[in-house]
Amino acid sequence: MAVVEVRHLRKVFDGGRVRRRGAHGRVNAVDGVDLATTEGEYLVLLGPSGCGKTTLLRTIAGLEQPTDGEVWIGGHVVNELPPRARRVAMVFQSYALYPHKTVRANIVFPLRAQGIDKAEQAKKTEWASELLGIGPLLDRRPRQLSGGERQRVALARALVREPSVFLLDEPLSNLDAKLRASARDELKRFQRRIRTTTIYVTHDQVEAMGLGDRLAVMDAGRIRQLGPPVEVYDDPADIFVATFLGSPPMNLVPRDGVLVGFRPEHLLPESLVHGDDRLVVPFQVDRVEHLSGDRHLYGTIRGLGAETRVIARLPVTVTSEVEPGQEHQFAVHADRLRFFDADSGERTEPMSVRTGS
Repeated sequence: MAVVEVRHLRKVFDGGRVRRRGAHGRVNAVDGVDLATTEGEYLVLLGPSGCGKTTLLRTIAGLEQPTDGEVWIGGHVVNELPPRARRVAMVFQSYALYPHKTVRANIVFPLRAQGIDKAEQAKKTEWASELLGIGPLLDRRPRQLSGGERQRVALARALVREPSVFLLDEPLSNLDAKLRASARDELKRFQRRIRTTTIYVTHDQVEAMGLGDRLAVMDAGRIRQLGPPVEVYDDPADIFVATFLGSPPMNLVPRDGVLVGFRPEHLLPESLVHGDDRLVVPFQVDRVEHLSGDRHLYGTIRGLGAETRVIARLPVTVTSEVEPGQEHQFAVHADRLRFFDADSGERTEPMSVRTGS
């Protein structure tokens, strides 16, 4: 295991690279990032497409050279080291398996490149294939495997190198929804068994919340917030995190230069929010969306100085009393309210709002 740290890291792409993306000039793909893992941690880089998360991962791997700043792995600066010397293993979105080689040949390829003798190759291949449950697949070729099986082969090929760090770049994005759920579970159990420091890139919130010991939410080349998943979800540092994380996203209601935020699952019928320390608002429900286990209620609330479109997410068991086309009394407990400066978008101190019924 090893600690990974980046200090004041910047990666700027020049105009030629940018023009291929349909933009102009120079782009700060990674813009002054400071980040450190702990040993054996599962750290997830989460953000929208183009936010810099994959560039950051590739720079740690040595596949991109930083414009400024340092990459530290295991207590050493590795800026000048080639990828193979950094003791990291990267699993790509496409898995990058050799289609003409068998599973066995794919797994041993990096060992052959290192000059490892055949007996040790066989020993490591058996160990990795047993750990990942792919022993019966060793004589097949990638085209004969399912997406989940290809993923496990890619992990086995990385594992036999005995890396200090795993770097995973959206390895589940090509799987269907059902397979992704089981693959997430496999990845988490696998990492818990080997306890190797892992940095995982994704734009999928479910993956991020389910896999990460900590989340680093990125936007425009910067880390907007870093912390445990529940903390980042419950206490977003700014409007970007509040509205990016969560499906549906956090509701934001303008009031006196402040945006009052609350999660859809915290906007409930008044009868379900007990105590006097609460915000009660009339909620005109326009539409009810029926989802598995939940109902999303779309409509408008009044009572904070402006009419605002919001979404409530309720368990199916409490929605029978809520009909579209009618106004209902809804409430949010005061400790579920979050406040943001309307100009900067940053979290601000709690303020007094109308409470009670």
